[in-house]
Amino acid sequence: MDDFSPSDLKTILHSKRANMYYLEYCRVMQKDGRVLYLTEAKNENQYFNVPIANTTVLLLGNGTSITQAAMRMLSQAGVLVGFTGGGGTPLYMACEVEWFTPQSEYRPTEYLHGWLQFWFEDKKRLLAAKTMQQARISYLQKVWNKDRDLKNEGFDFNSEQIQIALSTFEARTSAATKQSELLLTEAQLTKVLYKYAANNTSTAAFKRQHQSTDKANDFLNHGNYLAYGLAASCLWVLGIPHGFAVMHGKTRRGALVFDVADLIKDAIVLPWAFICAKENATEQEFRQQVLQAFTDHKSLDFMFDTVKQIALENHKEINNDGIHKDD
Repeated sequence: MDDFSPSDLKTILHSKRANMYYLEYCRVMQKDGRVLYLTEAKNENQYFNVPIANTTVLLLGNGTSITQAAMRMLSQAGVLVGFTGGGGTPLYMACEVEWFTPQSEYRPTEYLHGWLQFWFEDKKRLLAAKTMQQARISYLQKVWNKDRDLKNEGFDFNSEQIQIALSTFEARTSAATKQSELLLTEAQLTKVLYKYAANNTSTAAFKRQHQSTDKANDFLNHGNYLAYGLAASCLWVLGIPHGFAVMHGKTRRGALVFDVADLIKDAIVLPWAFICAKENATEQEFRQQVLQAFTDHKSLDFMFDTVKQIALENHKEINNDGIHKDD
């Protein structure tokens, strides 16, 4: 097999890559110019290929090890590697996770420059937060109007209950003068969406609990972590540090990941968590359904487009003031 150069491995943009992998109880290694993972079966060891050029994130869970050679190839392909707890969680909530990022590449700095241009000004940061909230609703509308499966399950964007909630959300978002007001408005909308989804799927007496054992809550937690993985990948590729949040707490260094993940959670994770819980799906079935929905509705593309739009709007302001973008 011919060797690939690092540039060959990066020909697929991160926003277009199809795969996120979670591995557990296996050994990740390099063999014959490929990254493989080895599992120990009862009678023989089995090798499986990881298509690194088309992979965004590799999460290593319980019982995993990885060789230096495999890490070198993953780095060359620009794959984001992280260690997690069992099942791919926790990521950011309960414990620290180390993300290993290649140190040899030269990413454009314009997104970071544009983001920092507005971040230190309260009014501009608030405006960016409002832009993200508006984008979130636009994506919700696009997904729910397009997805036939969601429509068949009763998720109708044009329903009276949703439209009343969105009308209130938009008015309060527009009138907000600080981030805490936006967070309160967001929480109120999400509460309405939970109730709407619970009624559609006949989920009796649903209450959102992060430490719950019922399937709807478990699937919400699981799906949210998948969204966090996409958001972290988006910010990493664009070179924007996770601590420069516009909505969530500025003292939480992963807070911008939560901001970006919120762009897609209501549209995809929330409805499918309830639908899969109603159908008594397994965790793996839910994971496959959500990842397929991310692909079908180009969730990662949408994250990139939104974050780049906000960053570049402010980067243009730098250029218009006569400062070269590479200064």
